[in-house]
Amino acid sequence: MPNYFVETTKAVSVLPINSRPKFFAFGIPSYTNLGDQAVSLASRKYVEAEFPEFQYIEILEDDNDQGIEAVKQIITSQDIVSFVGGGNMGSLYTDHESARRKVFATFVNNLTISFPQSIHFEETAQGQKELQLSQEAYGRNPHLYLVARDGQSYHRMQTIFKNRVLFTPDMVLYLKPRDFHFKRSGALFALRRDGEKVVSDNLIVAMKNLLNDGQRAIKQTDTVLDTVDRITPVTREKLFDHELTLFAHQEMIITDRWHAMVFSALTGTPCLLFGNSYGKGKHAYIDWLEHVNWIDYTDETDPKRLEDTINRLMVSEKHDFDLGPDFGQLHDLIARHLNTMK
Repeated sequence: MPNYFVETTKAVSVLPINSRPKFFAFGIPSYTNLGDQAVSLASRKYVEAEFPEFQYIEILEDDNDQGIEAVKQIITSQDIVSFVGGGNMGSLYTDHESARRKVFATFVNNLTISFPQSIHFEETAQGQKELQLSQEAYGRNPHLYLVARDGQSYHRMQTIFKNRVLFTPDMVLYLKPRDFHFKRSGALFALRRDGEKVVSDNLIVAMKNLLNDGQRAIKQTDTVLDTVDRITPVTREKLFDHELTLFAHQEMIITDRWHAMVFSALTGTPCLLFGNSYGKGKHAYIDWLEHVNWIDYTDETDPKRLEDTINRLMVSEKHDFDLGPDFGQLHDLIARHLNTMK
């Protein structure tokens, strides 16, 4: 039986039928990557805050095919279809890309929004085959808007797809920064354990030695939880808040995960971001967070130079930042749709 989340307190098995316009959010993850969970959480908060006219309905990626069939039975011209952002449009995660194609190619008469994504189709025979499949599926939908969350992805989407492309930050950057007023201690290494990892183990060891001065505790974690098997809209906000609390206690974050840097930005925690296999963190940092004093991106591998960077970050003054206005293109798109309904 499929689970649909009209609210975040419980799942229902039948979609609501009423006069309210609906915002069908497909692709909602149940896996335990807190970065992707934070994207889904922020997307709901964005639509409910900016466009309360809509009844926001989340459909888990596990229930994609059943969800498509259910939505087809009740969808009207006033409704919007979306697919979750924050992950990777491309050939690295083909299950997600396949689900995305099905949604885009099905609801061709409705405004369809691919929420802010990075993109990477590999330069291999399989990667190019996946690209062709996506081009064909996306091309069937004349009302599809792709939203890129970094400049590199924006230009790539414009080049390889015929759909219209917008440019906004990652949805998690819609959330407001928090001041936890914690006394900070220790350093946290939030590191990948997947195919996007490129930071060498030797460099990580050197960084740990650099930060472990005999008094500073060193912890290692990942934004992918292994303490739970599944996350839904009912449980994700509590887990997200717990992760922010963990970050807010630290003196320093070392990471190769983009969302770990975002969590650091939101909690005022000094953070140094290393790259992944195709540069999504680097480009998103340059586009949206380069002005934030206490975080930085680096390709440096010399521990001595990295020590200078870390020392600078740890004494950087905090300041306000607000990326809300940078969601203007997405806001205008949805607002125009609402105006056509009046």
